[in-house]
Amino acid sequence: MKTRISEKVLEVKPSITLAITAKAKEMIESGMDVIGFGAGEPDFDTPEFIKDAAIKAIHEGRTKYTAAVGVLELRKLIAQKLKRDNGLEYSPDQIIVNSGAKHSLSTAFQSILNPGDEVLVPVPYWVSYPEIVRIAGGVPVFLKTKKENDFKMTAEDLDKAITSKTKAIYLNSPSNPVGAVYTKKELEELAKVILRHEIFVVSDEIYERLLYDGEKHISIASLGEEIKEWTILVNGMSKSHAMTGWRIGYTAASKDVITAMGKVQGHAVSHPSSITQYAGIGALQCPDHFLSEMVEEYDVRRKFCVDRLNQIKELSYIYPKGAFYVFIDVSKLFGRTFKGKVIEGSMDYANLMLEHYQVALVPGIAFGADEFVRISYATALEQIEKGLDRMEAFIKELD
Repeated sequence: MKTRISEKVLEVKPSITLAITAKAKEMIESGMDVIGFGAGEPDFDTPEFIKDAAIKAIHEGRTKYTAAVGVLELRKLIAQKLKRDNGLEYSPDQIIVNSGAKHSLSTAFQSILNPGDEVLVPVPYWVSYPEIVRIAGGVPVFLKTKKENDFKMTAEDLDKAITSKTKAIYLNSPSNPVGAVYTKKELEELAKVILRHEIFVVSDEIYERLLYDGEKHISIASLGEEIKEWTILVNGMSKSHAMTGWRIGYTAASKDVITAMGKVQGHAVSHPSSITQYAGIGALQCPDHFLSEMVEEYDVRRKFCVDRLNQIKELSYIYPKGAFYVFIDVSKLFGRTFKGKVIEGSMDYANLMLEHYQVALVPGIAFGADEFVRISYATALEQIEKGLDRMEAFIKELD
C-alpha cells in the first residue's frame, strides 16, 4: 500500500511548545489555576495606534491583493529601519514581507535548498529550526555548543562542522531559548569562516529589541558587503510590538534570494494579509517609548527570575542578556522521584510540573538540551512569583 502522507512530513516533529501551550489553555478553560511559562508571547496588548492603522486600512478598502513581496510603502519603511537601527543599506527590492518570521525562515529555506543540502543548527535551538529545514527538503545537522560559552557557537565549532554538503547556518541573537547575545568580535570570527566556505547565514533577529544590561544588537550583515551578500536577515514585529497573532515578519537579503522567495510566496500564500501589512506600517512608525517601556518591564521580571532562582540550590541557569526566557538546568533532579515517578529527563519534569503543580514550561529536549527547561518571563510578575514558588515546592516533595 502506498504511503498516504509524504515521507518528508512524517519525519517532522510537532511543536512541543505549541502542544504544551494548548494543554495549558485547555486546563485554564476548565477552571484550573495554571501558570503559563510556555509560549514566547508578550503579555502586552498590541498598541492602539497599530490597531488604528489596521482599522483605517479596512475602512479605506485596502482589502485587495498586494504585491507578492509586500506593500511597497512597508518595504520602504523596513529599509529605513534597517539603515537607522542596524547600519544596513537595503533597497525595497531586497526586502520581502512574510506572514511572521517563522514564515520568513520557511520561505527562505525553500528558496535556497536543494534536496539533501545540509543546514547547521547550533544546539540548543528554537524548536522549529530543524523542522523548517526538513520541510524544505534539507537535512538539519546539529552543531554542539558549550554551556560555559552560554551555548554560543564559536568560529572553531563552525569550521569543524562545515562539509561539502553544508548550504547554510542558523544564527540567532539574542537567542531562544538561552537569551545569549553574540558580541561584535564573535560575529566577526564567524563571518570569516562563513565567507571562506561561502555558505549562507540565516540570521534570526526577531528578539533584537529585547536587550538588557547595556547589551547592543549587532547584525552580522553589518560587518561588511561580503558577509551581507551571504546573509539572509529575518526579523518581524511579533515580539517587539506585541503582534504575535498578526503574523508579520520580513526578510532582507541579496536580490536573487528575495526574487526566489517572492516566487515561492506568490504560489504559497500570494502575500501576507493586506490589513496586517498596514498594521506593520503603523508599527514601524510607533513612538519609541512604547517599546522602551515594554523592555523595561521585561527587565524587572528578568531580574526577579534570576534572583528567585538563586535561592533554589538545586537549579542553575544561563544568565539571560536578551529575549524573555531563562534556560534552567534541572539535571540535578534527574533520578529523584515524585509519588513513585522517576524523573529521567526534562519531559518527565515538565509533565509532572504541569499535571501536579499547574506550571506550564517547555522541556529542554524540545531544544536539543534535555538537561534544561525553558521558562518565559513574558507574563505578569505575580504569575512569575507564583510559578517559581511552585517549582521550589515541587523540589521539596521529591524523594
